[in-house]
Amino acid sequence: MKILSFSGIDGAGKSTQIGELQAWLDRAGQRTQLLTFWDNVVVGASFREFMSHKAFKGDRGIGSPEKPLHRRDKNVTSSPVTALRFCLYFADAVNVCRKVRSLRKQDVDVVIFDRYIYDELANLPLSGRLTRLFIRFVLAFVPQPDVAYVIDADPAAAFARKPEYPADFLRKNREAYLTFSRLSGHMTVIEPLPVEEATIRVREAFLSKMPEPQAEFSGLPALP
Repeated sequence: MKILSFSGIDGAGKSTQIGELQAWLDRAGQRTQLLTFWDNVVVGASFREFMSHKAFKGDRGIGSPEKPLHRRDKNVTSSPVTALRFCLYFADAVNVCRKVRSLRKQDVDVVIFDRYIYDELANLPLSGRLTRLFIRFVLAFVPQPDVAYVIDADPAAAFARKPEYPADFLRKNREAYLTFSRLSGHMTVIEPLPVEEATIRVREAFLSKMPEPQAEFSGLPALP
């Protein structure tokens, strides 16, 4: 079983690339399973969303150009909230391990995570020494995907597509993802590109990380 993860700022185009890759694999006869990190991995997701809404008074839902939102959750960075995140993210990391162990027993070829523990770790203050120690600790035991993508994007374009967080936060969040990708040492950054070109880069990265010979992926359609 191969594990893929997609990370990046809101509005970067992760869902589009996940859909394209999953369809490409399905056409080749690969058995795929898609998991969203918040719905399928996060511990106490409903309770955390409720408490975040009550505590920070942010909007719920998914923003669109016609209906912009003002969310307040991961863009709240006070010290008490950061301390709580260390505990919650550790619990999520442990649950990732449990989830992956369970998935390995299932009849599936490729598991795709829409966001991963990496997205949570990128929300921490990465310049702090304690944060970097915590990140190294988590990365030492959490399952490493075969390919971990960061779908990079221009923050202004991402904000226009999905206006949920302030544009300034998206800019800082993008830098955090790029910094985290360097800290991890194994993430594949897909630079801002038109959808079709980004799709090709995603496929190429997938194929390049697969060891040879690849009998189980011999039926994959050729790249356009």
